[in-house]
Amino acid sequence: MKPTAPIPTEIRLRKTARQLDVIFADGQHFELPFEYLRVHSPSAEVQGHGPGQEVLQVGKENVLITAVEPVGHYAVRLIFDDQHDSGIFTWAYLHELGQRKAANWKAYLDRLTAAGYPSRDTPTKH
Repeated sequence: MKPTAPIPTEIRLRKTARQLDVIFADGQHFELPFEYLRVHSPSAEVQGHGPGQEVLQVGKENVLITAVEPVGHYAVRLIFDDQHDSGIFTWAYLHELGQRKAANWKAYLDRLTAAGYPSRDTPTKH
């Protein structure tokens, strides 16, 4: 039997800090930068329709989240100011993004470098 995903007890949009704070019932607290969430959106636009079809997101350094909308009792939809709004972030996915933030962020920066995207300072906290 698959264990149930941790459930958030608090989700706070911090626009000035450009991050979404998520506190889970298991006690874990994650500070997830807007850019990190945007480039790891679970939408087909970002993830593709299967393994190996991911689309590298570039130019998202200054993206903002303008709204957080509940989706049932299992997820939120994040509305970004670049008109991206199709990703449904389940509790399990948000928890995974929090746990794997450092590795995911490094992999993203490595992909940018490999694609020839200009080097930049990391605009987000890890």
